[in-house]
Amino acid sequence: MIATVYNEAKSISVLLDSIQAQSRLPDEIVIVDAGSTDDTPRIIESYAATLPLKILISPGCNISQGRNLAITAATGEIIASTDAGVRLSPNWLADIIAPVERGESPIAAGFFVADPQTAFETAMGATVLPHRREINPRSFLPSSRSVAFAKEAWRATGGYPEWLDYCEDLLFDFALRKLYGPFAWVPGAVAHFRPRPSLRSFFLQYYRYARGDGKALLWTKRHLVRYATYVVGPALILTGFWWPWLWLPVVVGAAAYLATPYRRLFPMLHDRNVFEKLAAVCWVPLIRITGDLAKMIGYPAGLVWHWRHRRAIHA
Repeated sequence: MIATVYNEAKSISVLLDSIQAQSRLPDEIVIVDAGSTDDTPRIIESYAATLPLKILISPGCNISQGRNLAITAATGEIIASTDAGVRLSPNWLADIIAPVERGESPIAAGFFVADPQTAFETAMGATVLPHRREINPRSFLPSSRSVAFAKEAWRATGGYPEWLDYCEDLLFDFALRKLYGPFAWVPGAVAHFRPRPSLRSFFLQYYRYARGDGKALLWTKRHLVRYATYVVGPALILTGFWWPWLWLPVVVGAAAYLATPYRRLFPMLHDRNVFEKLAAVCWVPLIRITGDLAKMIGYPAGLVWHWRHRRAIHA
């Protein structure tokens, strides 16, 4: 089992406690710390008496470098990967490695769900995280916070792309799927993931994701559609002051754009009071717009980076 961490003193105990509670304990846990300046290494080491821990300190390494380092240091031939900031379901490890152990597939995809603590985080989870029923197992690309694979499969792909700091798990997924076909789908292997707690942290997260898309030339059509939408939409709104019927496609488009987040959100609000419910409903469009703006700024930044480093990437 592997993970990478950096300044996770506030959350690392949640992950390690959930590992201790696994129905099947890992044979080894290799954690790479990218040079934390808080108490993360000390907290991890405090679990050494009850968990088979190995912590490696690699200051300045990115997530890809950290994962490759952890996998290289692992002695087992089946790797289960997760991240700080999650809480694993009790059967997560047993479930996610089962298809690999049985020889059904060298790659297995678990799932992750929102683990919100506030009304804002509830709205965030509903807006950005898919529901299990929305997943097509044939095309699903797992996050590396909930995935398992044979070490030989990792070797065959060349590992995580160390030139890429964000969206690295998508490129790794593409490489695995190209070699082995769809991931074995293990929906019961759930990592409970706490969404970002503020618009500022969410903006930074999605800016980095979109910059990673640009660096790797991922999802170009999606980004172009987003730019077009934010040009055409405001133009229709302004023109609608003279021809009000032009507001109709804007209203219909906005309703369609927000339908999925609201469909996810309402079942998540059953234990919230009326003020929290109202706040969550109001947060959804703000979160959508913030994420779009972050992506529209981050993607061209990534494209510029790709153009400047294209020879090194394709060397």
